[in-house]
Amino acid sequence: MDLMIVNAQGESIASSKPCGHGVALIHQGEYKKGDRVRIRVDTPGCHYLQLDECMGRHIVYLLDEAEYTIPIREAERTCYPPSAFRGDLHYLTLETVDAALGIRNLACNPYDHAQTKGMFPHIKANVETRGEMIFAGRNAIDGIFANEGHGQYPYTSWGINRRADAALHLDFARPVSVRKLCITLRADWPHDSWWTEATVEFDQKTARILTLSQTARPQCFSLTSTICTSLTLKNLLKADDGSPFPALTQLEVWGEEIP
Repeated sequence: MDLMIVNAQGESIASSKPCGHGVALIHQGEYKKGDRVRIRVDTPGCHYLQLDECMGRHIVYLLDEAEYTIPIREAERTCYPPSAFRGDLHYLTLETVDAALGIRNLACNPYDHAQTKGMFPHIKANVETRGEMIFAGRNAIDGIFANEGHGQYPYTSWGINRRADAALHLDFARPVSVRKLCITLRADWPHDSWWTEATVEFDQKTARILTLSQTARPQCFSLTSTICTSLTLKNLLKADDGSPFPALTQLEVWGEEIP
């Protein structure tokens, strides 16, 4: 396995070396527009990945090759901690997951965004308010639950720009067993509205209708073990109130890997 930082021309500017239980990349220098992290593993599977120190190490599922475009422009950075990917010294790590992981939130991946390739879970949304990163679909799986405001970090969310047919598709890239779903609505009331009902469809086959209420806390729904490679959150029914702005802060999918 290895990590490599390449520039806009595809030239390698830093590469990893064996370290600890995997590899580490120490890059001295500020990131520039077009810089990307290339990731290679021998076998697709779950790995511990850290692409930035302040965002930490997370479990992701990697194909044999993956790529992460580093957010440089200010418009790309509004959903991240202010110090993320900043400065002139960076420490990236990659490790294989050898032990059984047990039940966990399979949806969490703060390193996901629209340009991420070969790394899962991965979100696709059919709408994001004004195309702004503070309202991008990836915010629903970044693990940040601050929801009593809206806008820049940490009050990011998935915003639907008032679209009645808004949908959020979550791809795991391999079969997983799902036991529980949790929905955390954005709760910047009275600016915000909320959804009274949502449908979760598994692999475009079976579906579950969720009844939601106006609360800032996670709303959780137990399932009989459901095996799927992806799910879609759709059919979002807005409450009959004075605000046109319902939004999603977090989508949790609790379950486990299939041996």
